[in-house]
Amino acid sequence: MWRFSLPLFISVIFQQMYNMADSIIAGKFAGEAALSAVGVSYPITMIFMAIAIGSNIGASVVISQLFGARNYRRMKTAVYTVFISSIVLSALLTVIGLIISEPLMRLIQTPADIFNDSALYLQIYIGGFIFLFIYNICTGVFQSLGDSKTPLYFLIGSSIGNIILDLVFVAVFHWDVAGVAWATFIAQGAACILAVISLLKRLKAVETKGRIVKFSFSMLKKITAIAVPSILQQSFVSVGNIFIQGAVNSFGSSVIAGYSAAVKLNTFAITSFTTLGNGLSSFTAQNHGALKPERIRQGFRAGVIMAIAVAALFFITMFFASGAVVRLFMNEGSEMAMDTAKEFLRIVSPFYFVVTIKLMADGVLRGIGAMGQFMTSTFTDLLLRVVLCFVLCIPFGETGIWLSWPIGWVVSTALSVIFYLHSMRRFKTA
Repeated sequence: MWRFSLPLFISVIFQQMYNMADSIIAGKFAGEAALSAVGVSYPITMIFMAIAIGSNIGASVVISQLFGARNYRRMKTAVYTVFISSIVLSALLTVIGLIISEPLMRLIQTPADIFNDSALYLQIYIGGFIFLFIYNICTGVFQSLGDSKTPLYFLIGSSIGNIILDLVFVAVFHWDVAGVAWATFIAQGAACILAVISLLKRLKAVETKGRIVKFSFSMLKKITAIAVPSILQQSFVSVGNIFIQGAVNSFGSSVIAGYSAAVKLNTFAITSFTTLGNGLSSFTAQNHGALKPERIRQGFRAGVIMAIAVAALFFITMFFASGAVVRLFMNEGSEMAMDTAKEFLRIVSPFYFVVTIKLMADGVLRGIGAMGQFMTSTFTDLLLRVVLCFVLCIPFGETGIWLSWPIGWVVSTALSVIFYLHSMRRFKTA
């Protein structure tokens, strides 16, 4: 688990460099309004990211099970099936996204002074969605084959390229928000193409007997059974974040800018924990396919230890050095934006130790196919956060929105742990 998950954790650092570089460079070189414009579209872009990640999880669990069972012929069928279906789905979603992007911006009450820049950023981002989608599928397949290093190399190169292009397009050419979006578009496109080429070569090297079926509806159904709940989970969380963004937007551009910086840092932390959970899902699926339940328990314990160690690093940084990390995103400007970001981080970061345990338990639940329990826990977190953010902001203002995070995490963590323990007892009696 440690050897497998370490490259995954490093990869999420570089993955988040995409998002953070966009906001940092926009805030530093184009001002607070540009930071707000990029930030306000972030929950919407996360819907598209959620679909890509959910599809990644569905593909990786099924492929991991087949790989663990050494059924390489069906494994290849699964890979080709998910590639074909992903190309069709991502193309369809790109068209839909371009049509509804501006209505979505209006839905979340985007302030008029940043609306045009926000809409432009979102449309360019959606235009490159197919690259994001296919790259995530490649990453999931590599992980299913026990290789978490190859996608890391592509991601490192792509992240560095994104930062360089951000600086050139924004600091040199002064393209502002459009420059940030085009940098991401180009960097993701390059990573996607290289990952596809490398993966096809890897599959060709795996020896199999008999004809390989390139597309199977039965295999697609099996992948969909895992992918759809994961997509719904990820998407509903993103939709919930859109409602939360709508509540934040009602407090004005300065609060939006502060929240935009803080939520990027928070997402960095949560995505790191989630990535470790996704690695545990692949580990669990392989051992589930090989009928080794004790290895699943060992993997969970190792995952929790890893996640808590990572949570400690994020907590120390976000709680005790919140001012320093927030200043990465903005120049000395609005005091309200700075105070908003610091308050958010100091409220949520102590509860990283709680949510990491939830995400590790969720990783096992996904790996063994217990999607109903996984979704119950996740939706409980989402519903609590969305409802409470509107309830608590009445007496506490924007601070009430931040308080909804810890409450949702504590309740949903308790559910996830209960579901995990129940599943492990079932294995023991089976």
